Amino acid sequence: MKRIFKIIVLINIILHFFLININASEIYHNNELKKYFIDLKNSKNVDEAIVIEKNIWDLWNLHPNNQFLTNKLELGTELMENGQHKYAYKIFSNIIFEDPNWSEAWNKRATVLFLMKEYDLSLIDIEKTLDLEPRHFGALSGRAQIYINKAEYQKALDNLIQNKEIYPLSKGNKVIPKLEKILNIEQI
Repeated sequence: MKRIFKIIVLINIILHFFLININASEIYHNNELKKYFIDLKNSKNVDEAIVIEKNIWDLWNLHPNNQFLTNKLELGTELMENGQHKYAYKIFSNIIFEDPNWSEAWNKRATVLFLMKEYDLSLIDIEKTLDLEPRHFGALSGRAQIYINKAEYQKALDNLIQNKEIYPLSKGNKVIPKLEKILNIEQI
């Protein structure tokens, strides 16, 4: 009985240590993102903003506590970039099954659905991405692009304006005046 008790205590200690490390990793991940978003909003030139954007993407693509899921996301991304959309979709769906709280898995699946011209399904995944990460400028830009493709210009404009609040120097902001012209909105 003492041996079983010792094993249980040891397992609890190991689990406690593991959970502390997971929480510390997530806290670090979130704090870094918070810092980068402040820097992104306050960046003074495009070159600086692009470096910050890359840092944000690097963190988004890195699962905060599961390297295996990070590796799967990289594989799915590579497949998507090579035009193997159905396989990429399956990988991203599997990642979502394993961790439904990782916003980037939802965003990647939304992207591959967009590439497959499954706009309505992509919009569903974008919504989930933004529920998990409201600052996701990639998801906002992607949703704007879908709305442009669907000729829903006001919705596209709304997303780009929201995106501009997060990422003032985003290249996508150049589309705002064009959409305003299409909608006959006078600039103030």
